[in-house]
Amino acid sequence: MDSPPDVLVDPEALVDRPPGGFPVVGVVGGGQLARMMQPPAVALGVRLRVLAESATASAAQVVPQAPVGDHRDVAAVTAFARACDVLTFDHEHVPTALLRDLEAAGRAVRPGPGALVHAQDKAVMRQRLTELGVACPRWRLVREEAELAAFGAEVGWPLVLKTTRGGYDGKGVLVVDGPGQAADWLARAHHPDAEHPDALLAEERVPFRRELAALVARSPSGQGAAWPVVETVQVDGVCREVVAPAPGLPEEVATAACATALRIAGALDVVGVLAVELFEVDGPDGPDGAPRVLVNELAMRPHNSGHWTIDGAVTSQFEQHLRAVLDLPLGDPRPRARWSVMVNVLGAHHPELYRSYLHVMARDPGVKVHLYGKEVRPGRKIGHVTVCGDDLDDVRARARHAADFIAGVIDE
Repeated sequence: MDSPPDVLVDPEALVDRPPGGFPVVGVVGGGQLARMMQPPAVALGVRLRVLAESATASAAQVVPQAPVGDHRDVAAVTAFARACDVLTFDHEHVPTALLRDLEAAGRAVRPGPGALVHAQDKAVMRQRLTELGVACPRWRLVREEAELAAFGAEVGWPLVLKTTRGGYDGKGVLVVDGPGQAADWLARAHHPDAEHPDALLAEERVPFRRELAALVARSPSGQGAAWPVVETVQVDGVCREVVAPAPGLPEEVATAACATALRIAGALDVVGVLAVELFEVDGPDGPDGAPRVLVNELAMRPHNSGHWTIDGAVTSQFEQHLRAVLDLPLGDPRPRARWSVMVNVLGAHHPELYRSYLHVMARDPGVKVHLYGKEVRPGRKIGHVTVCGDDLDDVRARARHAADFIAGVIDE
């Protein structure tokens, strides 16, 4: 008997699809954001697949379908996307051209490349926000010391220099007091995917009161939802703490910040969660008057400033992101408690976390602990804790203690 002819197998046929016609959501990137999408995916009845950096990546430890592949590998991303009903992201580093090709081939990419580029490329983001009339720090693209010197003479020193692509958690940011300090950066400024590959983004250094974040979600149908504006505390460029809602923020300022975030989401055609990082600065009446906000940066995915929503909101940012990319009705974003405080657990010199984790759970059963399955390295985000309640000072103190004890910063 002749052997059967070779058959090319469609990757979609190899995926164990959920019963009942429920969809498969593909997440590019296997970090903690993808990991935290798994519980709401289970609750919603949808199947999550993850294109992970390694078999031991944070999300790969909890998501059964987690093929290993590089987000820059055209073949790997294309094959992964074919086995999914919609593609979304754990990070924003997938090349824009690759995403455009997927979209042109009929794949649902959410947020789409036309939106995501504003979170990938800071120069594109600043240009578009300026066109929309959104208040931002004063900025300029610079390629040589003379251009930087001219901008510094106009707005004053020091200035903040940023690479247009690739920076996060304080990386790709340099504060300079004069053009000579930027010589090395200007000499090596280059990113192949950047709109302006030989330029750096120079911004005025804003004398802000504090940092805030407005987190919203938007669906393809145009439905939007907004969580309360939060206060974020950064240490060495890394988010350390989030307080929801932002204490003492006038209601009209909070409402305006949410409205701005929703307007940006609509204007850029964002689908999914959008985090708008903000500077709170003095208003026209000076330090004793009502503040105003400036937009610092955008992130088009679940965001560190929204981790509190897992325990502190009716609908978490991770569930909302899945609802949005699938064009399901959005959930209720209202907080469950008067105050929620999230503190990141940053790696210290304490590699064994389990015993300190047990101690924290026994000491304070109201603390919610979320660990990411990561190897401990100093300064690395390895988890977070959240505490909710009516007394802000108490909630903040308990959250800080729990995070520091788990990390081994304190031992009592």
